[in-house]
Amino acid sequence: MFRSKESQRARERATEYATCKDFQQIFKEDMAGLHLLAYLLTADQARAEQCFVAGLEDSIHGNPVFKQWARTWSKRAIIQNAIKVMAPATVRAEAASLPTEPNGEQSPLVSMVLQWPVFERFVFVMSVLEGYAVRECAALLACTDQQIVATKSRVLERLADGSWQAATVLSSPRWNALFAGAQVA
Repeated sequence: MFRSKESQRARERATEYATCKDFQQIFKEDMAGLHLLAYLLTADQARAEQCFVAGLEDSIHGNPVFKQWARTWSKRAIIQNAIKVMAPATVRAEAASLPTEPNGEQSPLVSMVLQWPVFERFVFVMSVLEGYAVRECAALLACTDQQIVATKSRVLERLADGSWQAATVLSSPRWNALFAGAQVA
């Protein structure tokens, strides 16, 4: 009897975790948003695809994750791969190179963000668009909390000048909601 309860609990726990199929479904359903995340971080189509594919592989073959956390885990895997590829902590002061043009039209905000230095782009995407806490950004980007706060302030000041159009921001509903009232007259 004890073994049957134990095996029943093990089966219940197994159904709580995301499976390979769950991650494949997430990447299929949110392909555009996940690719845009990778593209905003890397500013390069080939690198974005590399981070997207590596993020899927890491999600599938990584540590077990609860199903309700699988979508967040997928985004984090892409961000971590972009950090590996771009090494933003080592290029804070460098200007961004001109990005490879993506397929389709870009919003004015995406075009502007892609021109920023790598570190600023990472701080903006992680802290503003994805909602990572300052401490978490600092840990992932191997810098201090103060550097994240200063960079985030600089980026938000740049956005506040009103030179971008909030109506054509990004395809993600969360990002659209975030910028819905942010336009300065």
